[in-house]
Amino acid sequence: MTGVYRASRQWERITRHWFTEDAAVDLSHFKSERPNHKMSLWDPEVNGVRYLKTLVHNLATTLDPDDWARLRRTARREVGDPVVVRWHGMPICLDYLQATLEVGFIERSIDLRGARVLEIGAGYGRTCHTLLSNYDVAAYYIVDLRSTMRFSRRYLRVVLDDAQFAKLRFVPVEDGDVGLALSGSDFDLGININSFAEMTPETVRCYLDLIDRRCAALYVKNPVGKYQDRSLDGHVEGDEARWRAMETGPLRQVLDIHDNQAVRAAVPGFLAAYRPGPDWRDVNDAWAVPWSFYWQAVYRRKRPGGGG
Repeated sequence: MTGVYRASRQWERITRHWFTEDAAVDLSHFKSERPNHKMSLWDPEVNGVRYLKTLVHNLATTLDPDDWARLRRTARREVGDPVVVRWHGMPICLDYLQATLEVGFIERSIDLRGARVLEIGAGYGRTCHTLLSNYDVAAYYIVDLRSTMRFSRRYLRVVLDDAQFAKLRFVPVEDGDVGLALSGSDFDLGININSFAEMTPETVRCYLDLIDRRCAALYVKNPVGKYQDRSLDGHVEGDEARWRAMETGPLRQVLDIHDNQAVRAAVPGFLAAYRPGPDWRDVNDAWAVPWSFYWQAVYRRKRPGGGG
């Protein structure tokens, strides 16, 4: 029998539209262009969800039994219809994968049992949800903009039980002096994840001063610097949004965020920028998976005599 060696109709169409006679003339950029997006690499501009699911799937393979145990104890993670993959039957999304890693990192340095926690900028509440699902904390205060707090208050009311939700206190920034609103309240742990980098440097300093006065420890997870690489997002929000982003945070140096040496060189500046005061020391720091240019650190106030 004579073999049938020919292109499928799918590849006939691909050849007609992508592999024209001119396509192979100039190879200068072909690995980042349409021919290669059909030959060997899915186009990231139109396959974002595919790449997101691939990222989550691959990260799921790295989680240890303690990470999975935290996730199992964190009920109702499906609220809001997240983009998920399944690993051994358990659905997991990138938000809660990060949350279990965040709480795991914190608990290596801080005793969270019965802790009083202050989170500055809680997003919709993933870290709060995970922490309260795994530890019987005494109180959990959230300081945030009222617009964001609409999400976190409603979301946490849905995913937490009555006893857990009763431990929450919401402090809107717009209500006045946050420091005054928290006067008389001390905390075992302050938390900031990915929002100090979006505030003015003066506002960050105010919060760090507040933490210096009110907290015994701090967990921070933020970028080590800024980027200007148009290929990452096409600057789709326009130049004004980009300029405003460049004005925020205490770390505004531009670097190649996918160069691990450049990122690592910026870490000392990160650790210095987020140290609340001279009486604090970083007791643990590490790359914050999965983002290449994010770092995380736990700081504690020094005890008399030089201890941490």
